[in-house]
Amino acid sequence: MSSWFKRNKEGITTSTSEKKETPEGLWHKCPNCKTVFTQADFIKNSYVCDRCSYHERIGSEEYFQLIFDNQIFTEIDENITSADPLNFEDTKKYTDRIASSQKNTGLKDAVRTAYGTVDGLDLVISAMDFAFVGGSLGSVMGEKIVRGINKAIELNAAFMIISKSGGARMMEAGFSLMQMAKVSGKLGQLAEHKLPYISFLTDPTTGGVTASFAMLGDINIAEPKALIGFAGPRVVKETIGRDLPEGFQTSEFLLEHGFLDYIVERTELKKTLSLSLKLFKN
Repeated sequence: MSSWFKRNKEGITTSTSEKKETPEGLWHKCPNCKTVFTQADFIKNSYVCDRCSYHERIGSEEYFQLIFDNQIFTEIDENITSADPLNFEDTKKYTDRIASSQKNTGLKDAVRTAYGTVDGLDLVISAMDFAFVGGSLGSVMGEKIVRGINKAIELNAAFMIISKSGGARMMEAGFSLMQMAKVSGKLGQLAEHKLPYISFLTDPTTGGVTASFAMLGDINIAEPKALIGFAGPRVVKETIGRDLPEGFQTSEFLLEHGFLDYIVERTELKKTLSLSLKLFKN
């Protein structure tokens, strides 16, 4: 039986060295629905899957670029770093943990503060980075947020916190917990100047951040399906000894029970912020 196709020339092969490999980072697979996108399309859609609307976790840099006009912003107090007042050591020294996180992330701490404009309106943002020690609340985060509020007062601008945190930083113990009151008190001064505070909760927002300033916004907004709560679902379940409602501690659950004003898709974030700022301005 003759084959349907045959080579006219012998020795036509492709060497291993000539095969084209797909460059790393060119594709992105949605962890929820497993749809594959080009990295460029994924970034263009604000790091959101356009099939299932899964919101990939992003950091402060990506939020700044998404929100500020022409991706232009000025960062303030970028070089503040944590001290080690307790000489803390668990599996490693706290100073070593900070140095390692700074090297791995390129960040100085778990929050960055910047100011710019949104459709021409001034806005100061403190945005947390979960990649740096779980976005934990420590003395540096508290100080940088307070200075961000001072900047908003100076510019007569709105202030926004983008929360993404595992809670208080245990390596600073009481110094960490003090930041909850410190930031909350400073937000009172912002209110005295009749300047709006927008709290934007993303996945995850937990612990001391949720228990204090994350829920104090003039408007509290969140991304879809974000985990938001004081303690994790497992801890709550073990504490109260009963099963939790379906969707407990998600954005949608909190919206239904009055803890949030609305949920916003990341692709609509800038447009929604612009509308909110104009309403406050008027």
